Amino acid sequence: MRDNTGGVRLDAEAAAETSQWTRATGVKVSDVTPSFWVLKLLTTALGEAASDYLLGAYRGVGLAVGVIGFAVALTLQLRATRYHPAVYWATVAMVAVVGTMAADLVHGELGVPLAASTVACALGVAVTFWVWHRVEGTLSVHSIDTRRREVFYWVAVSFTFALGTAAGDLTADQVGLGFLGSIVLFAVVIALPAVGYWKLGLGSVVAFWWAYIATRPLGASVADWLGKPASHGGLGYGDGAVALMLLVVAVGLVGVATFRPQSSRRGSGPRAVAAGAAGESLCPGH
Repeated sequence: MRDNTGGVRLDAEAAAETSQWTRATGVKVSDVTPSFWVLKLLTTALGEAASDYLLGAYRGVGLAVGVIGFAVALTLQLRATRYHPAVYWATVAMVAVVGTMAADLVHGELGVPLAASTVACALGVAVTFWVWHRVEGTLSVHSIDTRRREVFYWVAVSFTFALGTAAGDLTADQVGLGFLGSIVLFAVVIALPAVGYWKLGLGSVVAFWWAYIATRPLGASVADWLGKPASHGGLGYGDGAVALMLLVVAVGLVGVATFRPQSSRRGSGPRAVAAGAAGESLCPGH
């Protein structure tokens, strides 16, 4: 039996807080289309080049710019009531910038070996996926229709970017593949889930996240190859110039996505979410 001194009110407040996390909001992340993968590669390469430029030219100020930009973009994305291409891709780009900064500072300033940081980030991704699936029952991007699922999504994305940065640096520097060798390696890695999905029956959720993680080291290796000096195995265009070029291309593609007819996007209502979740579950029966 409840008392009359606030117990009922506290229960009501707790229920309201829970409903804020689980109430359907509609899907606010991008459809998985060919243009999605093009923009994903562009923004990952942009994040690598922009991070290297900001830390190299401005150090502490550059780090502050990256962190503040990330915080602003993520806040706008979480507060949005529907999918906004400009807001979504700005958030992805800023996650790329901050994820690169974090991985580089952990290795460069704290002296953590690239192999250790790669393993740590991989564990972070694995734990996030495990908790996410245990709580929500699916990792499908088509089921991200509540605040809680969206938070899980951005935590996972952040870990994948840090993982990709560490893995790309590991293969290029310590394994000795260089930038071009790393590009070839991760191009093969990203092609494997596509082949597995189309030919071998690999689950769509596993295939998506496998490819999503692999885009990070692939894009970062391309950015490094374009921007780094010839003495380091690059073409020497400079990190700042490469970041600016990629930004211009990305803004153009996001502009196209913003102004295209809404009917060209997959529906984001409850039926579309249910259909997507039914077809894209990590485990049978979910």
